[in-house]
Amino acid sequence: QVQLVESGGGLVQPGGSLRLSCVCTSRMFSSRAMAWYRQAGGQQRGLVATIAYDGSTTYADSVKGRFTISRDDAKKTVYLQMDDLKPEDTAVYYCNTPRPEGGARYNWGQGTQVTVSS
Repeated sequence: QVQLVESGGGLVQPGGSLRLSCVCTSRMFSSRAMAWYRQAGGQQRGLVATIAYDGSTTYADSVKGRFTISRDDAKKTVYLQMDDLKPEDTAVYYCNTPRPEGGARYNWGQGTQVTVSS
């Protein structure tokens, strides 16, 4: 069973930065896209950023220019560099492999909490 382990969250002031990491145990890691999602209290989980197997990326409009997704296939790890954080970025962040038809491929990990507050 594939496991997803997110880390790197914490409490940060507005304008600050955090770098999230996610280790994925899938044997297919290097040949599949990976994505970061987030879920704020009382809201549905939403897509934040994706990175294809070839390194091409996409971002939600709300994070463009502030967040950067990257991957290290040798470490089976995907990263999310978050800069200029805003209170509205507060959420639990998750990683997964997106399905082409929508949704995510694997069972969700525990996520990592990001709180942006002064």
